[in-house]
Amino acid sequence: MFRHCVLATFSLLLSADAVTAQTSNPAPAPTATEMTPQEKMEDPQVGDHWTYEFRDDISGDVKSIITNTVTDLTDSQIGIRLTWAGHSNSNSQIFDRSWNLINYGVHRYSPNDGTGIQAPLAVGKTWPVKSTDINSTSGLIAKRAGTSKVTAQESVTTPAGTFDTLRIETSFQVQNTNNAADKAQVVMRTWYAPTIDHWVKRSVTTRAHGRVSANNTVELVDYGRR
Repeated sequence: MFRHCVLATFSLLLSADAVTAQTSNPAPAPTATEMTPQEKMEDPQVGDHWTYEFRDDISGDVKSIITNTVTDLTDSQIGIRLTWAGHSNSNSQIFDRSWNLINYGVHRYSPNDGTGIQAPLAVGKTWPVKSTDINSTSGLIAKRAGTSKVTAQESVTTPAGTFDTLRIETSFQVQNTNNAADKAQVVMRTWYAPTIDHWVKRSVTTRAHGRVSANNTVELVDYGRR
């Protein structure tokens, strides 16, 4: 149960997992696009896009190249289209304005998945993570509870460039409401860059029954405005 429930938390990884079942040869990462200092992205706009390389840190293999593109905006929500290099299929997600996931496919999060930011960010700031995760197809319901903390201000270099970031450490437990023994521990590290209003790197380690069941990273390789 928790393989999909937890990977849906880290929405990029669930998407990548579905695509890599179809191919073991991902397309090469796109060449990074440089942006001038005036082209900051603090406020999202339709057409904004961020492309990530998804890596399985256990095997060391690059599994997919995934692009998130803003499709629509409201005062409270951001619509995203997910696409994968070398594939024609796509999927949609809905986030709140703080980049907490609300809906992805059959997965719904009430009030949200708790993996976004809480502005204004500053080193030492903490906030709770609390959510009800619902699979609308299977009917499975899980509760998650934990905390997020801004632990450092760091310069991070990826194929897309060098960014001033705030590192956010998020840890939580996900537990099946119908089976107390069915649970997992998740540690997520997010390097969030305010100038592009997105994470430039994210890693997730999942443990079930005391053992690591997944360890994955996404890293920004390209971004820009329409």
